Amino acid sequence: MTPEMPSNQAQPKAVALFVSDVHLHESLPHTTTAFLNFLQNHAINATQLYILGDLFEYWAGDDDIDTPYHRQIVNALRTVGDTGVALYWIAGNRDFLVGDNFARATGATRLQDPYVTTIAGKPLILTHGDAQCIDDADYMAFRKQVRNLAWQQQFLSLPLAQRKTIIENMREQSRAAQRGKTYEIMDVNQAAIEALFDACSASIMIHGHTHRPARHEHAREGAPRVRYVLPDWDVDADAPRGGWLAIHSDGEIKRFGIDGNELR
Repeated sequence: MTPEMPSNQAQPKAVALFVSDVHLHESLPHTTTAFLNFLQNHAINATQLYILGDLFEYWAGDDDIDTPYHRQIVNALRTVGDTGVALYWIAGNRDFLVGDNFARATGATRLQDPYVTTIAGKPLILTHGDAQCIDDADYMAFRKQVRNLAWQQQFLSLPLAQRKTIIENMREQSRAAQRGKTYEIMDVNQAAIEALFDACSASIMIHGHTHRPARHEHAREGAPRVRYVLPDWDVDADAPRGGWLAIHSDGEIKRFGIDGNELR
């Protein structure tokens, strides 16, 4: 009997990749290298790349785009787009001041939060996730303030150096406040998640923000709903972490760790 030859059938292609909470900063060189490797080795082979917020540790305004570090990231994203990969962006709580100049420089399309789309036959809800953390009253009040267009215009009118000082102070205040909060307070509210599922009429949700990567199953009157939480990235930590989500051409959804290996 002739032995069966191995199949040369190509594996389903990753149609879309999803990443969030990379928190890029020049003080985190290993995280930066890991993200650039992700772009060069994985994103460039997909059809679409979705960045669901907090790509940067903070973004003080598009007039900061030409610092050597930021230009490196912008150029890397542009390179991915120039190969034909469609790049999409949803603002996070750290980089909500990303504007039109950044979008033009990278070739990214800015999306509203939440954003509903269909990929490989899967209706999806895409969101950063912070708007669903309604149990954290202090954060929600802060979010309402800084997402106000008038506040943003006034803030962006300040000198760049002053804006960066204000942001650094905000970050320190945020870290201090988080030390006094439980994980449950800072996580998404389940009723808010169900309300978003209901409003968007989709059965799959992808978000970041909470730094608690997981696959959650929800049910509504017998109809299955699945929520994927993306990981945050910190390859400079003693225990490196990060990763992304992929949807393949056959509709299969897979989670990958920072090493590029599929997570089970």
